[in-house]
Amino acid sequence: MQLTLARLVAPVTVAILATFGAAIAQEYPLSIEHALGTTVLEAKPERIVTVQWANHEVPLALGVVPVGMAAANFGDDDGDGLLPWVKEKLEELGAETPVLFDEGDGIDFEAVAALDPDVILASYSGLDQQTYDTLSEIAPVVAYPEAAWSTDWRDMIRYNALGMGMQAEGDQLIADIEADIAATVAEFPALADKPAMFITHLDTTNLSTIKFYTNHDTRVKFFEDLGLQMPQSVIDASEGGSFSGEVSAENIDVFDDVKLIVTYGGQELIDALNADPLTAKMPAVANGAIVTLGNDPLGTAANPTPLAISWVLKDYVKLLADAAAKVQ
Repeated sequence: MQLTLARLVAPVTVAILATFGAAIAQEYPLSIEHALGTTVLEAKPERIVTVQWANHEVPLALGVVPVGMAAANFGDDDGDGLLPWVKEKLEELGAETPVLFDEGDGIDFEAVAALDPDVILASYSGLDQQTYDTLSEIAPVVAYPEAAWSTDWRDMIRYNALGMGMQAEGDQLIADIEADIAATVAEFPALADKPAMFITHLDTTNLSTIKFYTNHDTRVKFFEDLGLQMPQSVIDASEGGSFSGEVSAENIDVFDDVKLIVTYGGQELIDALNADPLTAKMPAVANGAIVTLGNDPLGTAANPTPLAISWVLKDYVKLLADAAAKVQ
C-alpha cells in the first residue's frame, strides 16, 4: 500500500499528521511531496546523508548519526567544521564525526554518492531543480516544502524526521523545543509584542541601500516564537516571496513602525547608522534598540535550528530583551 502525504502546509494537514504520524511512518513505500517533486522511500532508511545548512541536526537530535553531512561554513570558531551544539551532541551520543562535505563551491556529488546513502535530507536548503535531480540519481531526496531557504525549524524537523521514518519522534522533538522556548520567553516580558526586523550585513561605508530579511526567512519567523511582533512594513515588503529584500535609504521611513533591529556587526555599524542622516531617523536607531550579532555561535544560532535553539536561547533572548527595554 502506498501512502501519499500532502505537503505539510495547511494547519489541518499538520494536525492530522501529528495525530497519525507513528502509523504513517511505519508503512512503506512512503511518498513525500515537496516543492521539487515527490520522493518515494521503499523502506525505512538506515544510511542517512544530509546536505546544506543544519539538516544533520534533525537526525542527531533524534539520536541518529548521519554517515555524511555539510561542514559548518559560518560561526565555526575553531575551524573543525562543527558548530558547538553539534560537537556536543556527537560527544553525548559517543559518536565519531561523520564525513564532512565542503560545500563552499556547491554540493560535492561524488562525496555524497561514495557514502551510498538510503536517503538525502535537505528540507532546509536552497536546492534548485537541477541539483535536486542530480542528487535524486544517488538516493531519494527530501527537499523543502515551499521555497528555498524558507523552511522554518518546525518543518525542517517534520520533513527530515518523516524522511527518516521517525515522524512521531520528530513531533515530540518539536513539542520539547516549544516548551523550552515558552519557559525562557516567560522570563523576559519586555519582549512582548515589540515590532522587530532583521537587517542583513550592512556596509558601514555605504548605507544608501538597506537590505533586510523578509517574513519568509527563518530568522524573522523565529521572532514570533519569542513574542516579538511582525511590523506591517516588513509584511508589506515580503509580498514578493523572497527571503530577503532591500530598500533605498531615501525611503527608510517606510520602516517607522520598526522599534527593534537585529543585525550582523558591532559598534562600528551602530556608529555608522547613527551618523547617517537617513538611517538615524529610524526609531530603533534613535533609541539604541539594536542587537548586533557576530560571526560566532550566537550569531549563527539566530537562524534557529533544532540543536542550536536551546543551546543559545537564553543568551539570545536576553540580548533581545535588553534592546526591547529601550523601545519608546
